[in-house]
Amino acid sequence: MCTHRYLISGRVQGVGFRWATVDLARRLHVTGTVENLATGQVLVIASGSTAILTKFQAGLAHVNPWARVTAIEMTELPPRHFTDFHVNI
Repeated sequence: MCTHRYLISGRVQGVGFRWATVDLARRLHVTGTVENLATGQVLVIASGSTAILTKFQAGLAHVNPWARVTAIEMTELPPRHFTDFHVNI
């Protein structure tokens, strides 16, 4: 089990990006959280296998047709256990 932090930049707020991320995560059986930041970026903390998180990261770039992702910064974190994937409001 791995946990990754993704900082996503671009037009990712106000376009349903968080909810599309929840859908992607649940389809891939990824657990964690997603939230908007005051900077206009979106923060995702995700846990799953290395292979699944690789697919998840690739999916983030195209998860929502109304979003325009310009950068995804990934940082590996110590493993964390989440029971589901949800939006932090």
